[in-house]
Amino acid sequence: MDSPRSTDGGVAVASDAMVDGDGEIAPGSARAALRYPVFRRLFYGAFLSNIGTWMQNVVLGAIAYDLTGSSTFVGIVVFAQLGPLLLLSVVGGVLVDTVDRRRLIGIVAATQLVLSFVLAAVVAPEEPNRVLLVGVVFAIGVGQALFAPAYAATLPQLVGPDDLPGAISLNSVQMNASRVIGPVIGAFLDSLLGAPSVFVANGISYLFIIGAVMTLKLPPPVATGGERGLRRFTSGFAIARRDQVIRRSLVTIVTFSLVSLTFIGQFPVVADRNLGIDERSSSYGALYACLGIGGVTGALAVGTVLHRFPRARVARVSLVAFAVALAVYSLLRSPGPAYPGVLVVGFTYFCMITSLSTVIQQRVSNAERGRVTALWIMGFGGMVPLGNLVAGPLIEATSVTTVLLVGAAWALGLAGYARLHAPEVAHPARLEAKAA
Repeated sequence: MDSPRSTDGGVAVASDAMVDGDGEIAPGSARAALRYPVFRRLFYGAFLSNIGTWMQNVVLGAIAYDLTGSSTFVGIVVFAQLGPLLLLSVVGGVLVDTVDRRRLIGIVAATQLVLSFVLAAVVAPEEPNRVLLVGVVFAIGVGQALFAPAYAATLPQLVGPDDLPGAISLNSVQMNASRVIGPVIGAFLDSLLGAPSVFVANGISYLFIIGAVMTLKLPPPVATGGERGLRRFTSGFAIARRDQVIRRSLVTIVTFSLVSLTFIGQFPVVADRNLGIDERSSSYGALYACLGIGGVTGALAVGTVLHRFPRARVARVSLVAFAVALAVYSLLRSPGPAYPGVLVVGFTYFCMITSLSTVIQQRVSNAERGRVTALWIMGFGGMVPLGNLVAGPLIEATSVTTVLLVGAAWALGLAGYARLHAPEVAHPARLEAKAA
């Protein structure tokens, strides 16, 4: 097994470059991150597993709607899937900082594999039990709330500190690429073989992440300062209060997800009411794919053409660009310009997310990483369904355009708030980087 943070990592990277004839590779770029074999294995394993997850997600929403014809039930299923991220990510963050991350990821992934098979059995009858369906989906959501902090906190241990930005950029790329590829494969399998086959295929996809993580060799957990009881679960908030950069980054992602990302949950509403696109048509699928392609391109740009710029600056500029792009998209009334318009929204959106995530990951120490990452996941994943619960009645009372314009204005205001520069101090993350 390869050591993820060996002292000769830089020499190995340089050697690979000379052998492959690629010349010098810029530190911090996406190409530099791919030079680490352990990172490559987990990266490709996560990519294949996430394709399976998005196959399941798109078919699950269709089943919920076809079963009841109720948007309320669809909302319940979505909240059962994402709601656990809002609270249980804190538990996952504490576990990440206290137990073997490799074993935790493997156990949770194996549990998700089993639950996907159970979900396939639940939806097999012509009239599936709705309560059982929501229960299994909720259990899958709990597993995701424990898995996400563990996976996100493991990535920085697989590359050198200088190459962390490229690793985070690539991780955002695979998340968005799977969001584009997964629904296409899922819809095809659903129409050809039925929904249970999609869930079985997703279960099998977890074998890729299990196989990848079992090959890793990670350092043991670092002591977390001796917190006990409730303080262990609130220690992430204490870390954020002490550090201005972490605090502002978390406030930015929490409020951005709550107010500015309502366009994601209301995507079919915008397509129908503003653009005249049927949400069950291929035109709608193409519109959604443009959002995903924009996200892939934006995340990849942070690790390639933008990797020389400070991530804090890229995050603030991206917030401004996102605000303008979202405002323009909300005002469009014909499908033609909407496709490039939503692509720009996706590009600026993930430029900001990837840059902001990098700022936090470079700031925290390994002893803090799991708990702070859990707060990030709570903000990024948990606040989106909550924001959409609020946005629904507001849209009916006003319009979807109004709600999107409020989100654009909020993003613009956050660009002024997100000052992510702090005086140079002997921060634990920097000391660890020097020691490495």
